[in-house]
Amino acid sequence: MQLTEIDKTRYDRHLKIVFAGIAIALLVISLAASTLFIQLFSTAQAPHFWHNLAGVAVAVIVVVLVMGKIREHPYLTEVVYVWDLKQLLNKIQRKQRAIEARVEANDRTAMIILNFQYQGSKQLYQLDDNTITMDDLLIKIQHLDKRMDAAGLNITSVNLEPALIEQF
Repeated sequence: MQLTEIDKTRYDRHLKIVFAGIAIALLVISLAASTLFIQLFSTAQAPHFWHNLAGVAVAVIVVVLVMGKIREHPYLTEVVYVWDLKQLLNKIQRKQRAIEARVEANDRTAMIILNFQYQGSKQLYQLDDNTITMDDLLIKIQHLDKRMDAAGLNITSVNLEPALIEQF
């Protein structure tokens, strides 16, 4: 995955609209499906918990399928990019200890992965206006840059092949 600059204003606007659309779709579909299930399979006096739960399940399935189909739409470019970036950063986070141990041993692959994690996190923090942890992250970035310089590594591109993470 290549880190790319995205327009924060456009991302915020599109994320809010997509999130609202998903919430409204879940609400409408689950209410409609639940009502239909109650009408078809229940009586007025019977408890409707399972019918309502089935309605919610139908709504989730429909929304997931629709989102899968429209994932490549240009309107969703920034939202999908951030979603994919967060998933990759979570994958790296789960192997953080092993990666950091190999960074201490000046492993080039580990440094590439950690550099991607730090730069990707920095981008997410900026998009989400997360100023609380930005200072700590910048210190980590400086420390890693010094370590890479000392090891004779110059990693200018912020690109990561997800297969590299599987080595840890």
